Amino acid sequence: MRTSLLAGLFLAVFWSLWSVPSGDLDARVVRDVVVFVCLPGALALARGRDLGWRVDRRALRNTAALALFVTPFYVVGASLPTIRAYYPMWATGTALAVFLPHAAAQFVVAAAAETYYRGLLCVGVREIGIGSVFISPVVYAAHHVHKPPIELLLSAPTDVLFGAVDYKSESILPSVVAHGLGLALLDWLVLHPPLVPTAAVVRALSWLPIPL
Repeated sequence: MRTSLLAGLFLAVFWSLWSVPSGDLDARVVRDVVVFVCLPGALALARGRDLGWRVDRRALRNTAALALFVTPFYVVGASLPTIRAYYPMWATGTALAVFLPHAAAQFVVAAAAETYYRGLLCVGVREIGIGSVFISPVVYAAHHVHKPPIELLLSAPTDVLFGAVDYKSESILPSVVAHGLGLALLDWLVLHPPLVPTAAVVRALSWLPIPL
């Protein structure tokens, strides 16, 4: 467990120091796969650790439940001005020949992130108990301080939810699907007129002390 946590700290610093051009999705895929998949995977193989790379009936059931639960948040969030100004993070378009490769590359980025945040730092240290779900939110927030305020505010409870579902599933499949397909859905929604009127969403959330 101690080795996994030290490795997580090292990889967090390594990821931050490995700079990639902000608009280069291919470079992001390479960095994230190397840092968040290959290196933790090598550690897991060397030390017999479990990163949650498992698919079974329980994981599939929890994947469907988590995806259904988070979908409305993506739909509503896609109406917020700050979200629409930030996404898509990488240039794309509505033509399927352009959007589908973009979505596939983003899914790889999401799967890599979940291997690190929910695999190495949650399922990978599950022997400490359910408290393992509270490790990754701190690291995630440090890595994503540039995100829209509403997303950063929700990142901690979302991380805990994803971690708890993966912890109970003993698999990272639920968070990989919810994150990866959620990003694709969010980008697609932002590229089109809001399904939920922006004014209605902003009015409903106006009590929050952050820009929307």
